[in-house]
Amino acid sequence: MGIDAKGHIVIVEIKVGRADLLGDGKWTDYLDYCDRFYWGLSPLLDRTPLEGEAFLPDSCGVIVADGYDAEILRPAPLRQLAAARRKVETERLARASLRRLVTLGDPHTLQWGAEG
Repeated sequence: MGIDAKGHIVIVEIKVGRADLLGDGKWTDYLDYCDRFYWGLSPLLDRTPLEGEAFLPDSCGVIVADGYDAEILRPAPLRQLAAARRKVETERLARASLRRLVTLGDPHTLQWGAEG
């Protein structure tokens, strides 16, 4: 999950294998929490299932990436979130990012936060 240069919330659901892709039944729940949704796949993964109606190809973009580079093969359409939802999700992302940053700087912070 991230925020693009225009302030849109973007979710990239990364799939590493065919079973991972076909077995994910919760991904449609994410559509209500972002302006753009992408599938992030390895170049080796068969992308044909993403063209089927079950994967909502008109609503989801496709990014292919390896350890060196990434390319958007199908741009995700913009589905504008309501302003109130965007505010809530932006704040949630900011809090999660801050927690990760603080924990990286001081691993004991996580322990302290759990105790006190």
